[in-house]
Amino acid sequence: MFKRLYDWTLSLAESKHSTWALAGIAFAESSFFPLPPDLILLPMSLAQPKKAWLYAGVCTVASVLGGMLGYMIGALLYDTLGHWIIELYGYGPRIETLREFYARWGWAFIIVKGLTPIPFKLVTIVSGLLGYNFPLFVVLAALTRGARFFLLAAAMNHFGDFFRVKLEEHFAVFIVGMLAIIVGGFWMATHLV
Repeated sequence: MFKRLYDWTLSLAESKHSTWALAGIAFAESSFFPLPPDLILLPMSLAQPKKAWLYAGVCTVASVLGGMLGYMIGALLYDTLGHWIIELYGYGPRIETLREFYARWGWAFIIVKGLTPIPFKLVTIVSGLLGYNFPLFVVLAALTRGARFFLLAAAMNHFGDFFRVKLEEHFAVFIVGMLAIIVGGFWMATHLV
């Protein structure tokens, strides 16, 4: 079963529409979608290690653009969609605490959570909701998301063959690990400020 899933993932990564799919997932993850773009970025970078830098750039630009949409959701649509997302992650009752924290440490919040598996959409929506400085938000989002995706690209570019062999041998472990990271990210998002 996992071998077929692995083969399907690599074939998807090698399709002519994969770069657009990667951009779409990175954009959506920063504003409303629950799954990180790493799920497609990693197999794409393994399938074509020389394009890992291009894929990291696509992820960064799309993620920042999606983050801008998330910011707008927080700023303009909080009473509807933004409020629902904030409540989903359990931040509703803690919004005043979060507001005080953000006034002092918003830059650190954006940087740290942009590098972790915590859903980035929370950062973008909260930044808009709390009226964080928009140009600074965009710069910080570009730095943190770029760092995350380009570090992955560097690893895939330099160690792609090693990772490909290990991924083929232990694809089930990889899938379980990615699911654990996603679940852990959601847990951290609901239990940490």
